[in-house]
Amino acid sequence: MPRQHPEFAQMHGADPIAPAAASRPDTLAWGLGLAGLIPFVLGAALQFLPQPGWRMLAAMALLSYGAVIVSFLGGIHWGLAMRSGEAAPARLIWGVLPSLLGWLAVLLDRPWGLILLALSLLACWWVDRAVYRRLGLGAWLPLRTVLTTVATLSVAVAAAAYWQL
Repeated sequence: MPRQHPEFAQMHGADPIAPAAASRPDTLAWGLGLAGLIPFVLGAALQFLPQPGWRMLAAMALLSYGAVIVSFLGGIHWGLAMRSGEAAPARLIWGVLPSLLGWLAVLLDRPWGLILLALSLLACWWVDRAVYRRLGLGAWLPLRTVLTTVATLSVAVAAAAYWQL
């Protein structure tokens, strides 16, 4: 069991995030995860508008949202490090790397930033797949796989649309 700060236990009682409670995504987690795909799908679809100004705005919105999402995915690893009571250097480093990749994706020219974002989403999934299994959180992988697949395909479609239009 992860170490808990004694003052927290005295002030708040039991651990608010029990390992069993977080071991499987519930309906709310699925619903919120799927709702989080709306900006990805919409951003990709808007790349096919005839007005270049709207396409550029949609691409920047997609890039920005994607950067936020990969930052969130990296931040999960900081949370896992905090829960374990040990700050494993590899987990902390990985926790920051997606944020830096997302930032770089926003700075790059549109198609290259979208490609970097798609690769970053896949890298996050690949790392999470190994880590979640090792930590007994494998039940979250079906949700992560669906979300990563739709988000990555959306970003890839948006990147491909750049060369098609």
